[in-house]
Amino acid sequence: MALMITDECINCDVCEPECPNDAISMGPEIYQIDPALCTECVGHHDEPQCRQVCPVDCIPLNPQWPESHEALMAKYQRLQQAPAAAPPRAD
Repeated sequence: MALMITDECINCDVCEPECPNDAISMGPEIYQIDPALCTECVGHHDEPQCRQVCPVDCIPLNPQWPESHEALMAKYQRLQQAPAAAPPRAD
């Protein structure tokens, strides 16, 4: 499953830099996790890093995005194959 951030979030800013997939960003009021990018750190770490650093334990599994470990690994592999952004042109 992808993870989600609940409204208990205190916007402490520690989860965002820990995400290896850049799935965490600031939403209108609190941080949010893009389920299309969240792999629960599968492929990078043994445990979700955002959950490890969250001081208020507000990052549960997202019940709207059930995914097996195999599906998370497949998502990780797709994300790794995505083309990197092209460097800016010097015109």
